[in-house]
Amino acid sequence: MLEHVGILLVAFIVLIWSADKFVLGASSLARNLGVSPMIIGLTIVAMGSSAPEMMVAAAAALHGNPDTAIGNAIGSNITNIALVLGFTVLVKPLVVSSSTIKQELPLLLILTILAYWMLSDDFFSFPEGVALMISFFGFIAILLTKAMKQRQSNNLDDPMILEAEQGLPETTSTAKSMLWLLIGITLLVLSAHFIVDSSIFIAKAYGISDLVIGLTIIALGTSLPELAASIASILKKEDDLAMGSIIGSNIFNILAVLPFAGVIAPGAVNPEASWRDAPVMIAITCLLFVLCFSRKSGSFRLTRAKGALLVLCFIAYQVLIFSQTSTH
Repeated sequence: MLEHVGILLVAFIVLIWSADKFVLGASSLARNLGVSPMIIGLTIVAMGSSAPEMMVAAAAALHGNPDTAIGNAIGSNITNIALVLGFTVLVKPLVVSSSTIKQELPLLLILTILAYWMLSDDFFSFPEGVALMISFFGFIAILLTKAMKQRQSNNLDDPMILEAEQGLPETTSTAKSMLWLLIGITLLVLSAHFIVDSSIFIAKAYGISDLVIGLTIIALGTSLPELAASIASILKKEDDLAMGSIIGSNIFNILAVLPFAGVIAPGAVNPEASWRDAPVMIAITCLLFVLCFSRKSGSFRLTRAKGALLVLCFIAYQVLIFSQTSTH
């Protein structure tokens, strides 16, 4: 047992490190090929924080454990808002004025309800997975189109987009970029494989379902990049980027992580996902929506009291999961 716990911890460290190197290699290579920093910031860097969830979800689905992939997507969304954002706000209150975030937050709520609807019949089909993936590329296209129009009109004043563009990793040579890209992808795949294998072993040893292991241990581990990125952003006074990375990651989790379960291993879903976990995901997202839009001013302000409320919600959810697991 201790061997598998050690493998799991090491695999998480490698997963996070390799995701960072993947972003470094991909963004540097894109810059060397003449791709706009704005596009790199909104796509490669943004998706880099969700790369761990994507790889783990794909590995879990390929192992025949779609519940782990679904649990990872749902659990990561809950963790990102309740724990990552809550803890970030406890460190330093956020003031957000980005128009992009104001538009993405209602979209996140709609997509969260859509994900619940797809899982409500306790079955996740191949067409549903494909529909979400297509929507993901549509979302990226719309986001880039809007940003490019603002650039062309010299009206690019959205703080989140500017901060994302300015916070790109340093450019390296093309050869080094390709090397980091290759290393990042390889280690992402390998570490995701070991995470899924070790998690399944631990889950079976303690009688925990694949869904719960995805909702808890894996979700927490794959959300660590968001936590690190958010704290780093607020320390650099990039509040919009901190908030934007969390909202964007949650959108990616629904449109680019959850679909792996339906595309690779469609079939029946653990009923707990539809009656317990997806509703909690909706409730947490609604709470964030209310906390952000509770003021009529032009910017959001998340205080430490609001951060404490979010963290308490995360703790309550973990207690709920494990109390029901121990009962079973």
